[in-house]
Amino acid sequence: MESNSSAGFDRNDYRKENESILYVGIDLGTSRTSISASNGVRETVASIVGYPRDVVSKKLLQRDVLFGDEAVANRLALDVYRPLEHGVIKHSDQAGAPSEEVEGNLEAARALIQHAVSLARPKPGQLVYGVIGCPAQASIHNKQSIIEAAREVLDSVVICSEPFSVAYGLHRLQHCLVIDIGAGTTDLCRMKGSMPDEDDQITLTQAGDFLDHQLYELFKSRCPDASFNLNMIRDIKETHAFVTEAAEPVVVTFPVRGRPQKFDVTAEVRKGCSRIVEPICEAVDRLVATFDPEFQDHLRNNVILAGGGSRIHGLDRALEDALQAYGGGKVRAVQEPVYAGANGALKIAYDMPVEAWEQLR
Repeated sequence: MESNSSAGFDRNDYRKENESILYVGIDLGTSRTSISASNGVRETVASIVGYPRDVVSKKLLQRDVLFGDEAVANRLALDVYRPLEHGVIKHSDQAGAPSEEVEGNLEAARALIQHAVSLARPKPGQLVYGVIGCPAQASIHNKQSIIEAAREVLDSVVICSEPFSVAYGLHRLQHCLVIDIGAGTTDLCRMKGSMPDEDDQITLTQAGDFLDHQLYELFKSRCPDASFNLNMIRDIKETHAFVTEAAEPVVVTFPVRGRPQKFDVTAEVRKGCSRIVEPICEAVDRLVATFDPEFQDHLRNNVILAGGGSRIHGLDRALEDALQAYGGGKVRAVQEPVYAGANGALKIAYDMPVEAWEQLR
């Protein structure tokens, strides 16, 4: 976890003086942003921000900014930002990126965090302390960019790795390995009973967006005359993704020269989604092989699958089967993939000493 210490605080006195603090856990994802709050509110929103592109669209929409599915539905009238890429703010670690792109994505990320916090319904004047999850191996610069985006929204913040927050929320802090499959990254973290080090974590780019592009190319070969885009592919994946041998047929409708036509893409969906299995198994093998040999069997037999990608039908069993070539393993999926990271981040917020928070105001 990343934060700057603030000396001079007594935890008990501080909390007595500030009983009206709203604690929030935020899973700031490339595809979706989820928030869990100490007042019991849980909400999720697609990580899409849109601004009306001219006076006509502003008159039509009657708002200065739209979020989530509403922004997607009106995207032809908007300048649309998907401000998170590979789980961090887009261009935040790219030297020489156009300044307007950097500022645009930072502002969109700031607006997205503000919107997520507003969904938690804080009381007027209430302090908001947040723990935000980011990829396991995000750079210091990436994390600082997230802190900057949160500055106008949160009073205090702590940054932690997404798989660590999942493990913390499940009380699985020892001898387990978390695989958090998001849209931008797949993050793996082995838990050893203390804070994970850099060597305990691996970040892969083979994740949800990777699968979208794999499926897009496979569909182009299967349906060469059809018209479709990545948004359509993503919707098909989120509805039908599977890696099992047996499955219900996946039949989709695409326009061909403006006329709707049905295509059976069952084989392509299976083939595309299966391409995530081998990179994950190789990463699991690296983390197991470099763990204390006395506890390697414990680690390989306590693999937890989380994130939106954990909803790919049969992925837990496919990983178990593939891990046989690496010495075996037991994999189970979390019950609430949408909120597992945010729930864990909220638990971290409850347990965090006051002096560990980054004070933003």
